[in-house]
This record gives sequence, structure tokens and C-alpha cells, in this order.
Amino acid sequence: MFAAIEQHGAEIRTAKASPGPQVRATVRGICFAGPSTRQRIHATLRKAINDALAEEIIVGVTNPATLVKTRGDRPLPIVWEPERVQHWKAPGQVPGPVMVWTDELLAQFLDHAAEHDPDLHPLLHFMAYRGPRRGEACGLRHSEVRLDKREVTISNQLTGHGREVRQKPPKSKARNRDLTIDADTAAVLTAYRARRATQRLATGPTWPDTGLFFVRPNGHPWRPHLITQRFRKLVQRAGLPPIRLHDLRQGAATIALDAGIDVKVVSEQLGHTTTTLTRDAYQSVTKELHHDAVAERIKRKRRKSA
Repeated sequence: MFAAIEQHGAEIRTAKASPGPQVRATVRGICFAGPSTRQRIHATLRKAINDALAEEIIVGVTNPATLVKTRGDRPLPIVWEPERVQHWKAPGQVPGPVMVWTDELLAQFLDHAAEHDPDLHPLLHFMAYRGPRRGEACGLRHSEVRLDKREVTISNQLTGHGREVRQKPPKSKARNRDLTIDADTAAVLTAYRARRATQRLATGPTWPDTGLFFVRPNGHPWRPHLITQRFRKLVQRAGLPPIRLHDLRQGAATIALDAGIDVKVVSEQLGHTTTTLTRDAYQSVTKELHHDAVAERIKRKRRKSA
């Protein structure tokens, strides 16, 4: 089964990387099971078979799922450096499954989103700079946004179940967490709150009382999958190198780490239970930072030798 899953994923990846637009179109919007998903499938099967053995639904065998090894390696983020962007523009190939925009590319995207999708722009800005998960941004409660103090509490998320949208606690075992927002993000959210008040006044008594901060122009919740679809269209129309919506979260972490913020603080911001995942999965730095670090070390050595 796992061999079949990996084979299916390899076929999708090959098609997505194809230079032919018709081939890429056949797998547009199709996802495949990555390392984390395969591990969750494995854990589910292992637990189900253990329960079946304990209840003697099956007898006389060991748990075969314990003999299967699934790779848990997570792809590290790769930054869209100018050289990679130029290479992408020619054959259209993406260097890796997890890509991160530079500050300049992110600014270009947010400017484009503000002009072409002003209703969604504040939510995307919040995701890009503070790194909440998609469901957490959609489920952000109005009562948990304190713009006067520049604080936000993540205590809720929205998940899609068919046509239904449900609220539930955040994914992280750490559950609720507080985020401090920067002045620019606070200004964006303040302007959005005023815009939302105008929309509510225009809608009148039919405006639903969801208790959510980010809502559609009619007051109804954002469907998480709709956020992803509109994000993809914005990226394509802006002519920017592609990233996934979830990669905004990686970008927020990388920006914070590159700015010198302690990894524990960044880990708490993202809702990770340990700093190991934060270090291993998100700490990708640009060439410029590598060059700066090397130059600084050379300067120190020269000063010591002098």
C-alpha cells in the first residue's frame, strides 16, 4: 500500500514538473500524500490493528504495521532567490516542494492582493507575517483580537467537512497561544475592521453573527479551501513564482528566524510543541545572509590577527 502511495505521488510530481502545460493541467489541484500524511496513515493503521488484536477480532498474528517503515523526512524550505526565479521563468520548473518568497516577492504579492482581492488581503497579510495555519486564520475570533495592545489569541480554527464548516480547537497540542502583531499588521487589521463594519451596515439584519474576525463581504465564514483557491489565482495573475498557501507560514517563520528572533519564541508563535520541528523544518536562510555571516567571520579573524 505504501509503495503504491509513493508511486502515485511520484507520478503526480513528475506531471507537475513537466514542461508541457497540457500535462501539468492534468494534475492541477491534485495533492499527494507527503511524509507527514504517510506517517499519519501508518499510525492510524498501527493503532487500528493493535485495537483489533486487543479485542481478539484478529488472533495469532503480530501487528504487521509495526514492520513497515515510513520516511519521516520533511523537505526544507527553499528561498526563491533571483537566480531560481529566472530559471523558473524559462522551463517553468520549481526547485522543490516547499518554496518561500523573499521579502520583495512577498511585498509584491500583498500589494497585488490588496488591489485585486481587498476582502481577502487582510487575512493573507496576517498569515504571511504571523504564521497561523489556514484554519486558525479563518477561525480567528473577533473577541481575541486586541488591536489597541497589538495582540491576538489563537483559540479556534475552522475546518471544512464537505459543504459544512466547523469550528474546533487549534491543531497544536499547545492549544491556545498569544501572538504579538507588528505595527503594519495592526494597521491592516484596523482598516479591515472598519471595512467590515461598513459591509455589515450595508447588509443589515441578515448579517450573521459568527463571532469571527475574518469573514466574507456577506458576513459568512471563509471556507478554508476557498482561501487556497483564491490564493493560487492571485499568485498566477501576479506572475510570481508559485508557493503553496501553507508556505506563507514557512515564510513567516523564516523571516522571524532570519531577523534574529529566538527559535523558542518563533516555535511558540507557530504553535509547535517543541523547537526541534521549528529548527529542522523552517530555518532556511538566503544566500545574502550566508554571505553576510561569512564576511563577518572573516572580519573578526582579521581583527584578531591584526
